[in-house]
Amino acid sequence: MKRIVFHLNCLERGGAERVVTNLSGQFAEHGYEVYIATEWQGEDEYEINPKVKRVHVGLTEKQAEKGRPAMFLARIMNLRKFLKEVKPDVVIAFARKANYRALTATIGTKIPVLISVRINPIGYYDFLSDKIQIPLLFPRAAGCVFQTPDQRDFFPEFIRKKSKIILNPISTKFIGNPIPEKREKTVVHSGRLVDFKNQPMLIRAFAKVHEKHPEYVLKIFGPDSFDGTKEKLEALIKEMHAGDYVKLMGGSDQLEKDMINGAVAAFSSDYEGMPNAMLEAMALGLPVVATDCPPGGPRMVITQEENGLLVPVGDEEALAVAVNRLIEEPEFAKKLGENASQIGEKAGAEMIFKEWESYVLEVCK
Repeated sequence: MKRIVFHLNCLERGGAERVVTNLSGQFAEHGYEVYIATEWQGEDEYEINPKVKRVHVGLTEKQAEKGRPAMFLARIMNLRKFLKEVKPDVVIAFARKANYRALTATIGTKIPVLISVRINPIGYYDFLSDKIQIPLLFPRAAGCVFQTPDQRDFFPEFIRKKSKIILNPISTKFIGNPIPEKREKTVVHSGRLVDFKNQPMLIRAFAKVHEKHPEYVLKIFGPDSFDGTKEKLEALIKEMHAGDYVKLMGGSDQLEKDMINGAVAAFSSDYEGMPNAMLEAMALGLPVVATDCPPGGPRMVITQEENGLLVPVGDEEALAVAVNRLIEEPEFAKKLGENASQIGEKAGAEMIFKEWESYVLEVCK
C-alpha cells in the first residue's frame, strides 16, 4: 500500500479535522503518498504537513448555482473523478456526509473505503436518510473506526464486526512537559465555541466557584465556530457582570503553554466523540473535570478519582462542586494530574498512527 486519500468536508478547527491533519502527516512521514480531498476551504484551518497534498473536490461556481439534487450528484461525481485519476489504495473518510460520499463515489471502482464515526450517533445517524443509507452503503465499507464502544454499538452487527476503536492522537507538544510545582489561580477550558460543548453551563458553574474563590479566573481558549455560541457567551458574561473573572481568550496555537499552569481544566460538553482538548489537558498533567457525555469519550480515559473527575451532563452544581474540590484539595488534584499525564503513553501520535496503519493494512489486504 502506497497511496492514501483522506476525505472530509474541510480542515476548519474541529476534532475530526485535527485528527486528519495529524494522521495524514504521520502517514506522509512514514513514506506514504497522502492526499486530503476536501469540499471547501474553511475560514480558520489547521496547517497540514507540507508532504501532504490538499485537493479541492467540492462544487465549482457553476455547480453551486444548481438545485440541491444536482449539487448532491456533482459532489459525488467530483470525488469519483478525482479518485479514478489518483487511484488510491484506500480512501479514509471522516464524519457522516463524507462517509456516505466516499462509499457512493467508489461504487464500481474496487477502491476500498475505511469510514470513521466522530460524533455521538444519536441525533446524527438516526434520521430517515440514515436509516436508508446505512444498510445500503455501510456494507461496502472495508472497515470502520470508532472512538468509543457506545458509538460502535449504535450500529448494526455487520459494521461492528469489521470495526476498531482507536483513540484520538495527542500532539507530541502536549506530552512530556514538566508538571508545574505551583499553579496559577486559573480554571482553563479549550475547545471551539460551539453549542454542544455547552460553555454557558461552564460559565454558570464557574460563577458558583468564584463565589467561594473570588481570586480565581476562568479562561476559555477556542476559536469561534460562527454558530452564535460566541455571541451567547458574551451576552451571558455581560448579564452576569462576570467580565472580570471570565475571559474568552480566542483560538491559540500554543495551548501547551497557555494551559499548563492552570489549577483545573474543566469540560462541559453535552456530547462529542472523543474530546481532543480533554486528552491534551490530561497529557499536560492538569487535574481534569469533565461531563460524562455520550457516546462515552471521557469515560473511556477517565477513571473516577484516579486520573480525573466525571460529572453528569448539564449539572452545573456538580461541575462547580468538582472544581471547588480540586481547588481546595491540592494534593488530591496533584495526584489526578500526575496520573492523567500517563495518557500520553497510550495516545501519543506515533502510537495512534501505528494502530491506524495496522488496521488499514488489515482491512485493505
